[in-house]
Amino acid sequence: MKIIRADVIVTCPGRNFVTLKVETDEGIHGIGDATLNGRELAVASYLKDHVCPLLIGRDASRIEDTWQFLYKGAYWRRGPVTMTAIAAVDMALWDILGKAANMPLYKLLGGASREGVMVYGHATGRDIPEALDRYAEHIEEGYKAIRIQCGVPDMRSVYGVSKGEGMYEPATKGSVEEQSWSSEKYLDFVPKLFEAVRDKFGFDTHLLHDVHHRLTPIEAARLGKSVEPYRLFWMEDPTPAENQAGFRLIREHTVTPIAVGEVFNSIWDCKQLIEEQLIDYIRATLTHAGGITHLKRIADFASLYQVRTGCHGPSDLSPVCMGAALHFDLWVPNFGVQEYMGFPDEALDVFPHAWSFDRGMMHPGEAPGHGVDIDEKLAAKYPYDPAYLPVARLEDGTLWNW
Repeated sequence: MKIIRADVIVTCPGRNFVTLKVETDEGIHGIGDATLNGRELAVASYLKDHVCPLLIGRDASRIEDTWQFLYKGAYWRRGPVTMTAIAAVDMALWDILGKAANMPLYKLLGGASREGVMVYGHATGRDIPEALDRYAEHIEEGYKAIRIQCGVPDMRSVYGVSKGEGMYEPATKGSVEEQSWSSEKYLDFVPKLFEAVRDKFGFDTHLLHDVHHRLTPIEAARLGKSVEPYRLFWMEDPTPAENQAGFRLIREHTVTPIAVGEVFNSIWDCKQLIEEQLIDYIRATLTHAGGITHLKRIADFASLYQVRTGCHGPSDLSPVCMGAALHFDLWVPNFGVQEYMGFPDEALDVFPHAWSFDRGMMHPGEAPGHGVDIDEKLAAKYPYDPAYLPVARLEDGTLWNW
């Protein structure tokens, strides 16, 4: 089963997405997600100019060999652009293999480890009452796990809070938004949010929160300790993870579970965090961490240390990644939870899919492969629209971690 064609499709049905389509001489095609929010065209070029020509003539069923070829053969290893491109190829080849075998991807991986995939939604508000209203709506929809983010008094902007009534969208068209940040105000305020949630809704739902890399290790330790009474499912990305040893300080001061990894690209980004048991959930994604082949490797390594998965699942990763992730989630033995933000209606039209949502649980469906395709004619109606993620500055103007 030889690869005869590989095309890159860039489209913007509400969000910018990059999709790789790989075709074989047996008439089977597969698609992979190559979206890197804010740097989409860098991956599109990497694929189109450097990877696609190398795929022609290769055996589509030799997935591991192709992964190693693209990783080791480039000499320049890792990094978000390289690993996102490799992930797109890997995802497309697994899709092809599933279709050739007439099996859904999760069965190809070894079969289901559970009946469905627990997902968490996002409840946000400009203040505590509004955030609680959104939390109640998620409970009505059946969510068993809910992430909550809230505006902080006297701060102009806070990560994770929608600007209007629609879906949370951090990227802005044409320019970079500069947001403000105060760790002191945040640390004093956010425990009040969790107290309000538990006072109103009790402990029947899993409560999650994203710090989004904003704190130093000792500040994160203070936050983790202060919110222990509210029993968070996890405290996400409490501090930047370039210095993996920094998480040891957090771990020494709190029993609040820690999740990290949405910006990780390889097993090396989380090696120390996992083997020293400094985290509880690894949040690497199929799209940014080398695809199914490499995320399987990360998850198997994590299972040795009782670290569970919690894959990143924002709407800036395409429905292709969502479909593949749900197959992975249904199979992976050390599953924790899957993020699910939903997608604009236009995106769901461009990417026909087999997965479904029901009362806080999702299932990838039984279609062969990963169950997601692309309508190329419809995709062509949504041209690329440049957008950029924000940056954050402290109140004195110092550039900070967004």
